[in-house]
Amino acid sequence: MFSDINEILQNDGVIAFVTDTVWGIGCLPSSEKAVQRIYEIKKREAKKPLILMSDDVYPLFDYVKQPIEKQAQKLIKDHFPGALTLVVEKSENTPDYITSNMNTVGIRVPDNETFANICRNIDARVLATTSANISGEAPALTYEEALNYIGDKVDLVIPDYGCVAKGKASTVVGFNDGEVVIFRQGEIQL
Repeated sequence: MFSDINEILQNDGVIAFVTDTVWGIGCLPSSEKAVQRIYEIKKREAKKPLILMSDDVYPLFDYVKQPIEKQAQKLIKDHFPGALTLVVEKSENTPDYITSNMNTVGIRVPDNETFANICRNIDARVLATTSANISGEAPALTYEEALNYIGDKVDLVIPDYGCVAKGKASTVVGFNDGEVVIFRQGEIQL
């Protein structure tokens, strides 16, 4: 199955998958067509950016301006992989269509083995992602919910292989003059 995923993504595909928090949908960051499909599937406002996720922080570094803030480095060390999304300044490698023309991008490394295996089997190991649901509705927490919510709209819903979502969203933080700013309180308490 994992070999099929890369081919689907290479052809502007959108997939659904489990993470440590909730189910997500995603595509390759290089596919503007697939990103557009995600916005259409979710009925998501264009001003709401997607985030980038991988099985490891190093592939994500290509998409963020270096060097990243010392506070961000500490949070990465303490909470990646885990339910933390960091909003940092993006590099020129991050397309505006992912970030809704903002100069920042959210990055995350979920603590979920099935998600990690997906990333290890795709080119560049990074997905542009958001939660698997219609905007404004509760995110999918199980394979069955993902199938019901968006199964007919995506190219593939990948089974969780026993790695379940815990159900609480990630904590989202950014930085202002070196200080941590919490945009959304989630699973991780800071």
